[in-house]
Amino acid sequence: MVVPTDGITITPDIEVMDAAQLPTRTYKLDFVKGRCGGFIDSQKAMEQAIFKVLNTVRFKHLIYSDNYGFENMIGQDELYVRGDLGRRIQEALLQDERITSLSNFTLEFVTKEDVLVDFVAHTIYGDVQLLKEAVRLA
Repeated sequence: MVVPTDGITITPDIEVMDAAQLPTRTYKLDFVKGRCGGFIDSQKAMEQAIFKVLNTVRFKHLIYSDNYGFENMIGQDELYVRGDLGRRIQEALLQDERITSLSNFTLEFVTKEDVLVDFVAHTIYGDVQLLKEAVRLA
């Protein structure tokens, strides 16, 4: 492995790309079968990225930075969840520069322990409608 020993200088012949311009091509994950196969890009890749963020417990996995993942709300009171769930989802998703904003949050308390969350994520590849099933409160 070759490691640079001097400072790195950006010259006119080196192109610096904005993160929003980078391709989103990634492996397609099959969460039902527990395997990956094929590739996806653009809006489908964003749907998968959002799903992964919201289903990864924040601060639990050393592989991810402290900015990645979702702080679950297990054991929290319904009133607190109603007030804070939208903020937590926004905090988790807006770490990704490809997501510009979130809107149309709706919470539906199915039982005292389960909440359905519906929202739209506005990305540089188009809008992604998401339904997060059963956020567990207990």
